[in-house]
Amino acid sequence: MSYSYRFEHPPERRPTETFPIVQRGGIRFFRKVTRAWRGTFQQIGARGLFMRDTLRGFSEPDTWGRETIRQMRVIGVDSVPLAVLVAAFIGGVIALQTRYQLFEGVLLSVVGLATRQTIILEMGPLLTGLVLAGRVGARMTAEIGTMRVTEQIDALETLAYDPLAFLIVPRLIAATIMLPVLTILADFVGVYSGYVISVAATDMTSADFIEGVRLAFAPFQVVYSLMKATLFGMAIAFVCSYEGYITTAGAEGVGRSTARAVVITSVTILVLDALTAALFAPFLQA
Repeated sequence: MSYSYRFEHPPERRPTETFPIVQRGGIRFFRKVTRAWRGTFQQIGARGLFMRDTLRGFSEPDTWGRETIRQMRVIGVDSVPLAVLVAAFIGGVIALQTRYQLFEGVLLSVVGLATRQTIILEMGPLLTGLVLAGRVGARMTAEIGTMRVTEQIDALETLAYDPLAFLIVPRLIAATIMLPVLTILADFVGVYSGYVISVAATDMTSADFIEGVRLAFAPFQVVYSLMKATLFGMAIAFVCSYEGYITTAGAEGVGRSTARAVVITSVTILVLDALTAALFAPFLQA
């Protein structure tokens, strides 16, 4: 079974130069607008077909089962040091900045509250997603893109393997599962790092910070963080796998697809972050 998600633009029926001079400017403008819109809808349709075929690949667990375990290690376990490092520095910086921005008369427990809210609601899932978009997403695109240009994907089809079930589904499942796990770890490390820095480098006491961490806490805040992480994991796996799967033009095409995948994934994560905040922010108040 062969999959193709590229569409060619049909040739124009009549060259612009054959129209009267006074009409060429308007015709050229409207044709550019038409091509842009047509290309946009073609890209949306191509991704829709890719998603449909990926979902169809879930019906072959014998194909994606064992590979999913390996991808969970590659995406999740191998990314733990990077996620912990980023969360630790961000938590410490947030705590320091918050403490030294407080004016006289404000309770020091605000530092714990601000650190917890910033890490759990925003920085934990967002920075974990953006960092893994560069580390894991680029790797996904490069691997699949290299397999495409070296015809290894065609060889899978020749051997009666569904390439989407073998290549895309494991990465999608692994990223969807492991991003929330990494986010839980990043949230904990970020808040704990803020606690350590606040107590060790400022005039705050342990009781002040812990009081702030407990203040106005609601379990949905953690659920909200995990919702974001799940969406980010799906976005990383889907976008990067798609860009790798449609790679052409050899090594140059692999590099171009990898760069495009990281940019598109990062923008997608930011858009999902904004949409999630707009939809669920009213439910975060304890």
